[in-house]
Amino acid sequence: MATAALAKGTKEIIFEWEGKDKNGKVVRGEMRAGGEAMVNASLRRQGIMTTRIRKRRTSGGKSIKQRDIAIFTRQLSTMMKAGVPLLQAFDIVGRGSTNPRMTKLLNEIRTDVETGTSLSASFRKHPMYFDALYCNLVEAGEAGGILEALLDRLALYQEKTMAIKSKIKSALMYPVAVIIVAFVVLTVIMIFVIPSFEEVFKSFGGELPAPTLFVIFLSKFFVKWWWLIFGVLGGGLYFFFESWKRSEKMQMAMDRLLLKVPLFGDLINKSVIARWTRTLSTMFAAGVPLVEALDSVGGASGNMVYQLATEQIQKDVSTGSALTSSMTATGVFPTMVLQMAAIGEESGSLDHMLAKAAEFYEDEVDEMVKGLSSLMEPFIIVILGTLIGGIVVSMYLPIFKLGAVV
Repeated sequence: MATAALAKGTKEIIFEWEGKDKNGKVVRGEMRAGGEAMVNASLRRQGIMTTRIRKRRTSGGKSIKQRDIAIFTRQLSTMMKAGVPLLQAFDIVGRGSTNPRMTKLLNEIRTDVETGTSLSASFRKHPMYFDALYCNLVEAGEAGGILEALLDRLALYQEKTMAIKSKIKSALMYPVAVIIVAFVVLTVIMIFVIPSFEEVFKSFGGELPAPTLFVIFLSKFFVKWWWLIFGVLGGGLYFFFESWKRSEKMQMAMDRLLLKVPLFGDLINKSVIARWTRTLSTMFAAGVPLVEALDSVGGASGNMVYQLATEQIQKDVSTGSALTSSMTATGVFPTMVLQMAAIGEESGSLDHMLAKAAEFYEDEVDEMVKGLSSLMEPFIIVILGTLIGGIVVSMYLPIFKLGAVV
């Protein structure tokens, strides 16, 4: 029925239906069809008298995130390993998704596959959700007849990559949250607290200490020009992040800087190496030629420094150089990774050795995240204590002087 509808150019829609079976029992379900009449006809053949049919909403909802794609990949891999046909697996995953947009995406891919398009070609129609690495692995799986195994590898790769990103975000969350709270507290002090102190100081008469005058000047400036301060700050941050996103020179400068930042630089570097080695291991294990595999590795690393290094490695490897010597020439990879790659090349188990290196650096990232919060707490306390404590002391200096005179 679905195939006939598609042949006539009818767009299939998911309908939710309710009816009664031959025994009078109320039954409910969903069906993909070209219209309500087709749903009615199909259900009548099954002995079901419909009482209600409505279109299922497939628009709106949350945007599709990397987590949704990772969950879909794992579910599809599991069902295909269990022997569930591909089209049926798409139906099951689509109906089980709580995100209408994800359901719509899967239905579109299913329709393409049903009409004869390969799975990898169907994925390539949606580059926003399925990158080149994803599509290349699926294509390799289809060509080699090992789609289930490669979907499993792909799901594992996505889960590991997401875990690293999640750990880095959790490490950054604490200092960012503290900075935001500190900014809010300072704003309240500048706008409401210090002007109240100024009124009190006017009744004292006499000359105020220099720190107090400086803080009062800052408060007056803030009260008068708060809209300009927030505008410049917000506009500056927006321009900064847009430049970072759109300008290659800016990306390179920031990526180089991030690798040198105290505490966080080492964490970011290890996470990038973990992603780089994990990606190359996954691609190579899937049977993708090394030169082609390197196409996806640089972008997957998430850092322009390593992306440019990967492009150079690809050029060297394509002219006959060994992978390890090409990696060494870039000067960005640690000795441990180079040794693991060399052993892998010599023993013919490059994918296995790179996977081991990825696991090592993933564990290193995990340990660093655990210790990072405790390392940063003293620095944050000192900075906040200096800022807020300095303001408080400055405002109480006139009171201390007055008490000394009395």
